[in-house]
Amino acid sequence: MTLETSVTTPSDISAGLRGPGIFLAQFMSAEAPFDTLGNIAQWAASQGYKGIQLPTSGTQFIDLARAAESQSYCDELKAVCAAAGVEISELSTHLQGQLVAVHPAFDTLFDDFAPEHLRGQPEARTAWAIDQLKLAARASQRLGLKAHATFSGALLWPYMYPWPQRPAGLVEQGFAELAKRWLPILDCFEAAGVDLCYEIHPGEDLHDGASFERFLEAVNHHPRAAILYDPSHLLLQQMDYLGFIDRYHDRIRMFHVKDAEFRPDARSGVYGGYQGWVERPGRFRSLGDGQIDFKSIFSKLTQYDFSGWAVLEWECCLKDSAQGAAEGAAFIERHMITRTRKAFDDFAGVSADERFNRRLLGLPDA
Repeated sequence: MTLETSVTTPSDISAGLRGPGIFLAQFMSAEAPFDTLGNIAQWAASQGYKGIQLPTSGTQFIDLARAAESQSYCDELKAVCAAAGVEISELSTHLQGQLVAVHPAFDTLFDDFAPEHLRGQPEARTAWAIDQLKLAARASQRLGLKAHATFSGALLWPYMYPWPQRPAGLVEQGFAELAKRWLPILDCFEAAGVDLCYEIHPGEDLHDGASFERFLEAVNHHPRAAILYDPSHLLLQQMDYLGFIDRYHDRIRMFHVKDAEFRPDARSGVYGGYQGWVERPGRFRSLGDGQIDFKSIFSKLTQYDFSGWAVLEWECCLKDSAQGAAEGAAFIERHMITRTRKAFDDFAGVSADERFNRRLLGLPDA
């Protein structure tokens, strides 16, 4: 299918860290101003945000099937956002991505993520989810976006802790099946010129660096298989979330700015003891209320020339979402770094050429 020539390609978008943006999944509701795209876009702009990350489950903010087929519809969506003073940063298929791979133990719980007529039909639900991701690739292309957010789903999560001992080959077979389902989707994103960014997240088969590396190998290091970097999920697993950037920066194409804290005690640790979020040692917090070193994160992303949006994802067990959103834009703005175009000691530089350098090294003229 040939898209109309008015589509903006990722190469047209200016490089560098952009923001602040806000993920709307935790704010959307039936009540104004969170009920329509126009209203929530105006609200986001009033809070100081420049970009909005759109969830695509349902049709409240975007009709994914229509966006995949109609350039004029996508232009209308962009115009609504522009009139409010924001732009669409990325689309999200977190819920649909989850349904690409569901272990039977979670069938009933995850049925609520699917349209009602597909509930109780795991195979049909999976086919629908795969189609949703393919639609998202084309919709992202029509909107001129360069990255897309999703979950990987999970076939192996019930076997995360090896007791009883996992049978030989189980993990390899699980990742082979995961790759089989995702490869056709990744190829669609390649055709659209959009990176498919998996949020590294407990509950998903891609929940840390090691599991992402397994997946990457299984999909033959597909160029569109990328990472949505959210340091909160790494902190709660007690990972080196700064070293993660050093190791995987070439695959990090999206960034959720979300805070968290981990306060181990004598009763529970990483697994949380089945407690609610307030009582758990590991808790998500509003920006600035947790333990994440965002100054270092923004510095590292700038160091590695990260080109994408800094997007607030509000999840906090204590602070109200309205307060978290109101504080979030200014927090992100304070941490944004404009990459320097010159070295700090350029003022003391001297003119040089190869002959001059050879003299400094005590070498004869060539």
